[in-house]
Amino acid sequence: MEFKEGELVRLKSGGPLMTVEEAHEHDLSCIWFEKVGNKQVLQRNSFPPVVLEKGQKPGPGIASIRIGR
Repeated sequence: MEFKEGELVRLKSGGPLMTVEEAHEHDLSCIWFEKVGNKQVLQRNSFPPVVLEKGQKPGPGIASIRIGR
């Protein structure tokens, strides 16, 4: 599967929605935000394309549920 810079992706095994920052033949540099304490911290890592799938933001017809506080 081919990925382009700016596309949303996710690990096939699950995890956060990430944005492709740089696309190379053998790896993709991805960025995402992770909650650390009360802050959202930018994370960055590279992944081989074989472990990623295209992701998408939930649309307006999809509800998200927050459990707990």
